Amino acid sequence: MSEEFPPVLQALAEAVSAEFPGRLLSRTSFRGNLRFHVCPDKAHEILKYLKTRGGFGMLVELSAADYLQYPDAEDRYGVWYCLLDVENGRRLIVKTKANDPDPTLDSVVDLWEGANWMEREVYDMYGIVFRNHPDLRRILLPDEFVGHPLRRDYPMRGKGERHNFPVLTRAEG
Repeated sequence: MSEEFPPVLQALAEAVSAEFPGRLLSRTSFRGNLRFHVCPDKAHEILKYLKTRGGFGMLVELSAADYLQYPDAEDRYGVWYCLLDVENGRRLIVKTKANDPDPTLDSVVDLWEGANWMEREVYDMYGIVFRNHPDLRRILLPDEFVGHPLRRDYPMRGKGERHNFPVLTRAEG
């Protein structure tokens, strides 16, 4: 539904398509959110282009979803980057994908330092690896935790791993 895009973002989409032929897979709009769907192998370069030439200097959010068991899903994981042009208030969501057996994307910490913890959270919860991340390790779960609990094939009641966690109590006082 590219007709819902403002002219500025239409022009930006055309510039991205010209700069990265065949890598901007589609442009969509859903509930007022304007989205670019991009190939995973060029996601970092396109995000860099959007930051440096498109004016999207702020990464507001980076997250993921597991599309296992979705009837129409072609890819296992979806990863999205919510960008903001602070000067003009424009927002854009850039979506890409990752697949098993080795879901991997390039890190964007070199573009936005704030992506550091967001990428670590996605790694911790979904197991998506961000190549060239400066410190990719668990951030929410203990290092001993096995698995990635937001994957749809992870058991809803867990795998009995809680008995291994140390009991934390409040200090008296």
